[in-house]
Amino acid sequence: MSAKPILLAALACGVLHAGAEPMNLAASSKLPSGPGLAAAFSGDKGIGASKEVIFHDDFEEGDIGETWDETGNKHGKVLSFGQAGSGLGKRSLRVETHLGEDTGGGLTKWFESADTLFVRFYTRFDAGCDYVHHFVTLRANKSLQGKDRWSGFGGAGLKPDGEERFSTAIEPWGNWAKWAAPGRWNFYSYWHEMAVSKDGKYWGNSFVVPEAPLIPKEKWICVEFMLKHNTPGERDGEQAFWIDGQLLGHWTGINWRKSPALRANALTLETYITDRWTKNPVNVVSFDNVVIARSYVGPVGKP
Repeated sequence: MSAKPILLAALACGVLHAGAEPMNLAASSKLPSGPGLAAAFSGDKGIGASKEVIFHDDFEEGDIGETWDETGNKHGKVLSFGQAGSGLGKRSLRVETHLGEDTGGGLTKWFESADTLFVRFYTRFDAGCDYVHHFVTLRANKSLQGKDRWSGFGGAGLKPDGEERFSTAIEPWGNWAKWAAPGRWNFYSYWHEMAVSKDGKYWGNSFVVPEAPLIPKEKWICVEFMLKHNTPGERDGEQAFWIDGQLLGHWTGINWRKSPALRANALTLETYITDRWTKNPVNVVSFDNVVIARSYVGPVGKP
């Protein structure tokens, strides 16, 4: 958990600019909740046939990372297949981190973007899982070609210039160990109008829902988040997240980018853990039923 500045002043209209506190509009939002496009596909079977779906992986077939582009699995000890939850098939992706030996690992997928993106996945925190430093991240790169496909990676502590990258991550946040691990859900975002931290650097800014319930362990959780691209240079971008089909956070007025070529086009599904707050030597998080889509996905369809 890096230093996470929460932006400083709120506007009644909910528009976000440099130095403004993100205002959560979930209570009055017109975004959908409950069942989504996944409701038509029992256990997500056949969901890839939907024209709204860009990518999906339920981990039921193939080797680890077979349909992804990058795999982080240090010494082959971090990633494996585990059991899935009820209604989620037979297999899930299991991420086991070992403090002092590795920082975890995961998978990255590059994809053709859309004006509005929805990312849905299921996750489960093992009973002994401690705080998680970084989690599931959506990154914008200049393009999908050559070095430009990596422009959205790295840059911790630096403010983007609006032309080369922005990112947002849905993460469990422990509020500097004030909340029981793994914490509460929040966004951790980098963009060119983000606020500076007290140390003069630009660490990801948090979009927090303090009243959200603590994240339970040993329970499969349906997590979904949305990013709407802004008109380049305008403050009409958005982001939102749902837990088990309930909209908990919605923020508008975000100027993600200056260039129309810069689009969110890479998803990293990972558990990244360091020893700053985490003390447990072994920490296990599981993932399942990942979907990237152009419209709201919602929880898996029931039989």
